[in-house]
Amino acid sequence: MALIVQKYGGTSVGSIERIANVARRIKSWHDQGHRLCVIVSAMSGVTDQLISQAKQLNPHPNDREMDSLLSTGEQVTISLLAIALHAIGVPAESFTGARAGILTDGTHTKARIRNISPERVLASLQNGNVGIIAGFQGQNDEGYITTLGRGGSDLSAIAMAAALKADVCQIYTDVDGVYTTDPRIVPTAKKIPVLSYDEMLEMASLGSKVMQARSVEFAKKFNVPFEVRSSLTETEGTLVKSETPDMESVVVRGVSLDRKQAKITITGVPDKPGFASRLFRALADAAINVDMIVQNISAAGVTDISFTVGSDELDKARRAAQPVITTLGATGMLAQEGIAKLSIVGIGMKSHSGVAAKMFESLAAAGVNIQMISTSEIKVSVIIEESLADQAVRAVHDAFGLSA
Repeated sequence: MALIVQKYGGTSVGSIERIANVARRIKSWHDQGHRLCVIVSAMSGVTDQLISQAKQLNPHPNDREMDSLLSTGEQVTISLLAIALHAIGVPAESFTGARAGILTDGTHTKARIRNISPERVLASLQNGNVGIIAGFQGQNDEGYITTLGRGGSDLSAIAMAAALKADVCQIYTDVDGVYTTDPRIVPTAKKIPVLSYDEMLEMASLGSKVMQARSVEFAKKFNVPFEVRSSLTETEGTLVKSETPDMESVVVRGVSLDRKQAKITITGVPDKPGFASRLFRALADAAINVDMIVQNISAAGVTDISFTVGSDELDKARRAAQPVITTLGATGMLAQEGIAKLSIVGIGMKSHSGVAAKMFESLAAAGVNIQMISTSEIKVSVIIEESLADQAVRAVHDAFGLSA
């Protein structure tokens, strides 16, 4: 008898019929004698609908009130799933994030988990119940509801698996694993049977929509192996675990694409110490995640600094940067949307040369211009025009033979 943590995403619980299907799947595990803790997302489309309604009333709604609003999506799902389980004879108890003991810091809309006290959940499981927990949310020291950011239900599941010392953690979604790239762009993309934490972390942070990056970080930190699999089939998924020596035999594991990118360029920056520190401190204080950064060579005592952020944070980043520009005397700020980040990932890059050259050659042959470049030990990322993203992905995927 195992203690199993399962997570079901918004598409998996996107309708009453799919919730009933999830309930039947849970029942099959429960009938085998396993103890189950199930984390669920809001039904697909609900979170976007709530955000839209809030912004109709206020283009810049208060973050604390947004947390209170958005947390209701998952609370609807936990109740419906518990009701569905009761209907088929499975004892179940629903928990909000707060009642499940998930304590976070005070950063609204992007809170970080500080601690989990799962005593109530454990007691419920020991009484024979299936525990149904609202993902994506917790509670701060002041008792306010907080949310963990987009994809936060993944983080809830990994963190709860660590806290409960679960035997298995299964992330159910609408795809049956992690692929070498998006099959909608490259139909011949292949499912990857095993990934290291670092490879999955890079793919998640670089645009793969299968997992939230912070949840993979948490899994690596606490050594929680997990499997990404489909809630619609019974096929095996992709296992994510600690790195093993044989993983380096594959040079490039996959190609990721993030279309939701924007670039900001600060022009006429005085070439003096302190501007970059003031600029990026202002962005950090506004809880804005900066990705690539490029500074041009100084000419005539001034330079330009370009950096990328998520397109949904563009306005917030511009507001945070403007006071620094005004105070320190830069000449202006340019914002560019319609760009995308294309990346290749693979543990094997550590021990193979010429990987970046092959990527750049394939993009050049496809007529794709590179605007910015960023590298690490196991990835190479470039910024390109979003309109050329699909052909760029196909070119790079073919260059590394990932359909073979």
